[in-house]
Amino acid sequence: MKNSDLLLAANTLWVVVAAVLVMFMQAGFAFLEAGLTRMKNAAHIAGKNVLIFGVCSLVYWAVGFGIAFGDGNKVIGTHGFIPSVDSLLSVGKAPYSFFTTIPGAAGYFFEVVFAGVSLAIVWGAMAERAKLWVYFVFGAAFTVIYSITSHWVWGGGWLFGLGMQDFAGSTVVHYQGALAALAGALLLGPRIGKFDGGRGNAIPGHNIPYAVLGTLILWFGWFGFNPGSTLSVVTGHRIGFFAYVALTTNLAAAAGAVSGAITAWLVLRKPDISMMLNGVLAALVAVTAASGFVAPWAAVVIGLVAGVIAVVGVLAVERIGIDDPIGAVAVHGVSGVWGTVATGLFAVPALAATLNTGRGGFVYTGSLHQVWIQLLGLAAVGAFTFSASFGCLWTMKRLWGIRVEEETETAGLDVSEHGMWGYPEFYIPVPGGYGTEAHGHLLGHGHAHRPQAPVIPEAEPEAA
Repeated sequence: MKNSDLLLAANTLWVVVAAVLVMFMQAGFAFLEAGLTRMKNAAHIAGKNVLIFGVCSLVYWAVGFGIAFGDGNKVIGTHGFIPSVDSLLSVGKAPYSFFTTIPGAAGYFFEVVFAGVSLAIVWGAMAERAKLWVYFVFGAAFTVIYSITSHWVWGGGWLFGLGMQDFAGSTVVHYQGALAALAGALLLGPRIGKFDGGRGNAIPGHNIPYAVLGTLILWFGWFGFNPGSTLSVVTGHRIGFFAYVALTTNLAAAAGAVSGAITAWLVLRKPDISMMLNGVLAALVAVTAASGFVAPWAAVVIGLVAGVIAVVGVLAVERIGIDDPIGAVAVHGVSGVWGTVATGLFAVPALAATLNTGRGGFVYTGSLHQVWIQLLGLAAVGAFTFSASFGCLWTMKRLWGIRVEEETETAGLDVSEHGMWGYPEFYIPVPGGYGTEAHGHLLGHGHAHRPQAPVIPEAEPEAA
């Protein structure tokens, strides 16, 4: 076996392992979103992550991968739809000439899990009130929208040619998903009771430990997300460059955790755990663009600022009347903007040369050239994604409606949409469990839910 064959095998193994880590992030989103929403919607919120990844995988296989990374022009890929066996097994050949270090199949697997993450972000701001069928239709539409901008930035498109630096997707994955989430939140409107009385009313999540677990899973998965974007065990002439990317990723996340907790303490007078978690995620989002381009100290700065953005951004979004249950707009959108701009500020010239993308940032060169390229990319991706997403969802709303009925929302999407509960023992008698009095809600019928906490029977007094 030649050295080139060994390198190809190592590259393929690394990229597939990284893709598996990114796919596991869906479990993180399921725990995070279920924990930060109400128990009557927990099963629905968690289960839709399975559904949307299925929809995304099929659409991306049929058309998305070809649009994003198929050979074509500066705007869109025009080849590689429903890929053949030969195209998936070849390396650096049409229709996927972009992938020169791994086979097309490894490229598909790695990129489809990225599309799945971006789609998972969309539903955060639409949680607890969107109809189930919206996940099918808009999930397919957004996968196509995502694929077009992926081509612009990563797949040899016009922003790629200009040298936009978005190493693993602060713009392509996170900012884009947040813009679609914003469009959905605006068209759906707030949850019942969220802004009664003219102010934002707290609707707390039902399980903060779930949210903590989800955040830790996402942090873990990010070590596939960012380092895997090297697509090789050798980057330029640097062997194992992916380890450096893992280091900058972790430093930013750590800084975001500390910054988010302290900011929440100062602003809210308590170190709110959910805000600390948002600080971690916002930092990871921000460093996603920068992780291959910046020095460790800059990764810490990016994370510290992102932690502040997470807290202030979530509060600001609520203050202007937008109901975003998971904080997707601030955590993925505003932090995505910060991370993209910060890359243009802090990119190390030598690392930009290693990655053969763009040039050094303002701090090193004194030039704002890279910053302007970053801002242009944000404007172009933002305008296209928001307008396309809003237009698609608006059309769906006018034709069929995208929000559940008030009675359905009040009862909870678990029973109304699926005929089951995430926590059945709180609603119906369960043999051998802490059953409560039946309230007549089976399959969504009857009055509104009156969930009751389980009652622990008192111990019998011991005989004298």
